[in-house]
Amino acid sequence: MIGLALAAAASLTAAGCGDTLCNARVLDPFFAKLATATDRTRGHRPVHILQIGDSHTAGDTITGGWRDILQARYGSGGRGVMPPGGPYQGYLTRWVTAEMSPGWRVASIFGAGSAPPRPMMGVAGFSITSTTPGARIALTADANEVFDRFTVCAAAGPDSGALTILIGGRLERMTLDAPGTRAECKTITTDQPQSRVELVAADRPVTITSWATFRDSGGVALSNVGVVGSQLVHFSRNDDAVLAEEMRSYKPDLIVLAFGTNEGFAPVFRPQEYEITLRTQISRLRRGAGNVPILLFGAPDALTRRRELLSNAPVATPAPCVEPLVAQPVAAPRPVSPPVVVAAQSPAGNGVAGVMASLRAAGDVPADGAAAPTPPPAAAPVATPAPAPVPVATPRYAVRADPLFPPAGLGAVRDVQRRVAASLNLAFWDWEARMGGRCAAVGFVKGAVPLMRGDYVHFNSAGGREIATRLQADLDRAMAARR
Repeated sequence: MIGLALAAAASLTAAGCGDTLCNARVLDPFFAKLATATDRTRGHRPVHILQIGDSHTAGDTITGGWRDILQARYGSGGRGVMPPGGPYQGYLTRWVTAEMSPGWRVASIFGAGSAPPRPMMGVAGFSITSTTPGARIALTADANEVFDRFTVCAAAGPDSGALTILIGGRLERMTLDAPGTRAECKTITTDQPQSRVELVAADRPVTITSWATFRDSGGVALSNVGVVGSQLVHFSRNDDAVLAEEMRSYKPDLIVLAFGTNEGFAPVFRPQEYEITLRTQISRLRRGAGNVPILLFGAPDALTRRRELLSNAPVATPAPCVEPLVAQPVAAPRPVSPPVVVAAQSPAGNGVAGVMASLRAAGDVPADGAAAPTPPPAAAPVATPAPAPVPVATPRYAVRADPLFPPAGLGAVRDVQRRVAASLNLAFWDWEARMGGRCAAVGFVKGAVPLMRGDYVHFNSAGGREIATRLQADLDRAMAARR
């Protein structure tokens, strides 16, 4: 055991790991840019963080909390990159309001609109194509996210139409008719900060892949582009040409890659295939963005009761999680030994069956898996009537008959991510460890202040702020250490 611990410690040291952030030296160029972010000189571009991921990114609970922290410290550099218009029902944005009229067809790398043939798509994972002349989209920024630089990226090609762009009292035209198919981005700068931009599709169809707002007076812009339910493999459905043109125009100073949850919850997870996908997509990002630091988020802790996910990866069966059981009133304390408590960090080899068997042997859970019945109170002597029983709450912590557990695939995803990050010189943030380790989601859902939704996967607004605070604390420690 001592030998294994020393080997693990040596491995962490070799990888340049702090508590939960590995290879932080990769982030030195980003840290250097952050050090200049408070320079509010006009024309000084903001530090731009581009996060790409799944619903954790698309929902903007965590990225929104992180954005608030950074902009409160360094100032706002604009809202950053977004999918154009309103790409799906329920699409929400923080600090800006997006509008989209009828007359647009939405395509995506995953879900509705992902069936081929697909139009050109880029980093946002969505594109919109006008179906009627005069179709419009608009963006209105709140006071803290006003902008003086606006960029729109679209597909140019034969028989493509044009966009009319209204911003700051100016009318600009973006003509997309071209002899060959290509990606094209147009940037408009203004003398004064603006709060609204409007785009109208003229005559023939146009396809828009993304748009962005920035404020060139220092500060930070944090872009969150994600597709709900997607996996990293779906990111390969966008186009290299669009990705390269958008990276050239948006110039991120840090790329955050935040996939893994949906892979871990897949019916079957194949580590070798995932590693190929991860390496391939990192290479694509580097070809498009150049020598930009990449921070890879390890998959967070997330839980399920679906027993088929106990074996969705070729790894050891995960042990179940301890949960607080609902307290039931009883007439008197049970005259038996305290209930068995199974540690949250039980060895993976125990599995659900082994833990349940130990509980049954202790008499805490009967053979059918239901909660053990409470013994009736002892009969009072005939001569002295017993007082009325007083209900006493007896909170219990144990493994339920239908226990929560992290899918086997989730740990396997994390193992691949950590290994690839070390191999390809990426920074790696251990999200699960920063939550508190395996089964931490139980406390995030059932704590005094809930931080996750009842699905044990997604974070609420308070949880998003908490995760963002822990992430930034790790980055602050790494930045101070690098100084």
